[in-house]
Amino acid sequence: MNRTPNTDWFEKIYQLYNKRSLAWPDPIVFLYDYPDVRDREIAALIASALAYGRVAQILTSVEKILEIMRPSPSDFLAATSSVELQRALAGFKHRFTTGSDVAKLLSNAQTARGKFGSLEKCFLDGFDNSDTSIAPALTAFAENLGSKGSGNHAFPLFPSPTNGGACKRPMLFMRWMVRNDEVDPGGWENVPASKLIVPIDTHMRKIAHGLGLAKRKTADLKLAMETTRTFAEINPEDPVKYDFALTRFGIRDDMRLSDLPATTSLLSKPK
Repeated sequence: MNRTPNTDWFEKIYQLYNKRSLAWPDPIVFLYDYPDVRDREIAALIASALAYGRVAQILTSVEKILEIMRPSPSDFLAATSSVELQRALAGFKHRFTTGSDVAKLLSNAQTARGKFGSLEKCFLDGFDNSDTSIAPALTAFAENLGSKGSGNHAFPLFPSPTNGGACKRPMLFMRWMVRNDEVDPGGWENVPASKLIVPIDTHMRKIAHGLGLAKRKTADLKLAMETTRTFAEINPEDPVKYDFALTRFGIRDDMRLSDLPATTSLLSKPK
């Protein structure tokens, strides 16, 4: 980067738009129903795994799964066998994802919880604080959850960073569970926010290029890491802090990218 980000501008965006009232129609809204972190991490897993396709379809699909698991997703999984899960989710469909796919993911999650005690402890089993990011631990975590996909396609519900993809959905899951502010409910207390990686979707890719935060064009892990490094120049302890506020412009029908506040002083003079 030839220019450094203007911290004050990003902090202003955060203060103005990092509001829970602006969360809809983000699937993060489902997490707010679960004060118990054991329930929340399962709800977050489902909501992030299905966060692809049209927003309306995502919300409908997540609601269908969570409705089956009410009032406690955690208790439901603990009391439901793999065979019963397959039966309970038979007939479910979300684009490329079948009820069988979701049942397999949840069965793997329950196996991991049984082995490690919680999904957070499962993640921490592969985490080393000397790592520069969560990518290595996320690879091991994805393997525990079954990252290869199933059926006649290879579309994983929880993809691994090893394939070089942006892994937007796992990065969303981690942001939701690690950060704790008005929007991100958190619950995982032993993973440092400084290691998080920015979730790259269509909106953040456009924002990163439009604001000069990254040069890479392809929406992959390299772009995610480049964008994260730029945000780390602003806030090394919490580089994903501005993700939610910025991506409201494009996700919400009433907030377009062209409506972002003036960026004339966004970047400092070239070094």
